[in-house]
Amino acid sequence: MTRSDVVVIGAGLAGLTAARTLRAAGRTVTVLEARDRVGGRNLGSHLAGGVPVEMGGQWIGPGQTEVLALVAELGLETFPTYDDGAAVTFYNGTLTTYSDETFGLSLEAAIEAGRLQGELETIAETVSLSAPWLSPRAAELDRRTLDEWLRANTGNAEVLAFWGAVVTALFSAEPAEMSLLHFLFYIKSGGMLDSLVATTGGAQELRVVGGTHQISERLADALGDAVRLGSPVRKISHGPDGVEVHFDGGQVTARRAVVAIPPTLAGRLTYEPALPASRDGLTQQIPMGSVIKVQVAYPTPFWREAGLNGFAFDLDGELSVTLDNSPPDASRGVIVGFFEGAHARSAGRLSPEERRASVVATLVKLFGPDAQNPIDYAEQNWMEEEYTRGCYGGRLGAGVWTQYGAALAEPVGRLHWAGAETSDIWNGYMDGAVRSGHRAAAEVLAALEA
Repeated sequence: MTRSDVVVIGAGLAGLTAARTLRAAGRTVTVLEARDRVGGRNLGSHLAGGVPVEMGGQWIGPGQTEVLALVAELGLETFPTYDDGAAVTFYNGTLTTYSDETFGLSLEAAIEAGRLQGELETIAETVSLSAPWLSPRAAELDRRTLDEWLRANTGNAEVLAFWGAVVTALFSAEPAEMSLLHFLFYIKSGGMLDSLVATTGGAQELRVVGGTHQISERLADALGDAVRLGSPVRKISHGPDGVEVHFDGGQVTARRAVVAIPPTLAGRLTYEPALPASRDGLTQQIPMGSVIKVQVAYPTPFWREAGLNGFAFDLDGELSVTLDNSPPDASRGVIVGFFEGAHARSAGRLSPEERRASVVATLVKLFGPDAQNPIDYAEQNWMEEEYTRGCYGGRLGAGVWTQYGAALAEPVGRLHWAGAETSDIWNGYMDGAVRSGHRAAAEVLAALEA
């Protein structure tokens, strides 16, 4: 049996950040990770020719100060996502190329989409990030889904298709699967919609040379033997004298625990005594998003020669969004794309060969016949990942924030909660995960020193 001041469950960005902070404060830490790797929702891979790609979270943008600082501290470098040239949108059988802020929509639809964005952001400004359930009109905003609000405020089919693509790109979930309050909280936490959807100047601006999974790997290297891989936790006993965490292969006793895994997975652990009803009820109602991420490699980024930047919205098809994901030296051309929300669940029922064919057909439709013959293809179905069960993060449906939201980050005795879903700034992003690790560590340190 191992003894530590603190046991951390989960070796993603949140858990490793918490462990690093605790270690720096002179506390002993044990980190238990179910997988045979660290990084959680960050996962590195390589395509033909050794081109590194991320099969999980990858982009960093302005305002994400905590993860940017961590990248610099760890000696990693960033480079800009390719964003020169025009983007394309496919809707109702028509491909539109654009270089302005219309997203390729018709003039009428672009104006209407902008009007809705303005109205949503005006309401979002009233939402409390620290306590969304206490926001003005919280009950009213939380009882409606985002889909209900959109359909009540426009009848334009093109606009609804566009908003459906934007929402699934952000959440890997449908507008009908989240409360309006959750959507408003989320966009405010990330600096509003222009920040969330933009490449240059937005959340997709930068990539990490070699991949974001290196952030977790370097954090874990510094922690050394404190990190135990292949150690899925099954049970947490907790009481006034401390905690005892049972995992495959042993037990860890500690004075405090940080649970840094998605809330829905945290709810599957056995707790003795059982968690309060508010916390248990919360974990039953934060499903993960549905997404399959694909990387498609070509000998060159041929779309650049046609004046395109690789960004595309397909409002008709299942691979709804793509970006240029080529290496900084453009030695290969790589397009990254996403099946998200209902499209991901539908694509998940196909064979890998059928998905690949669907992806290539979509890229031909968007970028022309040069997309017909990729030299490599890789995919990551996050819905099938045993210790994630979906990405990008958990979402709250109608009524959940106002009924259970207060339990999201509130400690339960000696148990503290971390993870991107618990952050009030950049919720759901890598930056939010790092922030949550700092917060949980601060809570633990204050309790240990009391």
